Amino acid sequence: MAGTLILLFARFLTAVRGQWHGVAPTDEQRIYFANHASHGDFVLIWTVLPRRLRLASRPVAGSDYWLKSRLRRFIGCDVFNAVLIDRERPSRTNDPISQMTDALDAGSSLIVFPEGTRNSTPAPLLPFKSGLFHLARARPEIVLVPVWIDNLNRVMPKGEFVPIPLICTVTFGAALQIAQGETKRDFLARAEAALLALSPKAGAP
Repeated sequence: MAGTLILLFARFLTAVRGQWHGVAPTDEQRIYFANHASHGDFVLIWTVLPRRLRLASRPVAGSDYWLKSRLRRFIGCDVFNAVLIDRERPSRTNDPISQMTDALDAGSSLIVFPEGTRNSTPAPLLPFKSGLFHLARARPEIVLVPVWIDNLNRVMPKGEFVPIPLICTVTFGAALQIAQGETKRDFLARAEAALLALSPKAGAP
């Protein structure tokens, strides 16, 4: 019930549209990797996925944010079944890659944000952290699908509590996989390029 209410609210607020370019919404297990500008990013991805894919997809998120209050814990854990990662190395007791591969091995798809934090800079993307590379190398048989979320940073600006209704789009691109022997630098550059190519600004003159 809570998940349905969040889904309806997200659709009402953003009139979000899902666009599939070079990839189809099939039951294939996947790692969706997206740009990160708002704490609502994975909600929009979750909202536009067909129901059968939505139920099989778990967002990967920072435990420092989603365990901060009882309400956030309920939304993150009970509604979205998120894989919660401790982003602070000194306090970390679980290996993030192991947490994600455990979820994959259990049959889930994942929604990840390889920038590692929200992007509040003028740059379209922050440099990717190495986690996406290590995850792809650990499970090379699972395809990675780039996902560009457009406009949500304007709906929920950082530091604001009242959302602004605006139309958002979520664009899914062609799947990729890590090549045998591909270096971290080359793989991350290729993944960044695949994601940036989905941005509406990429096709602008």
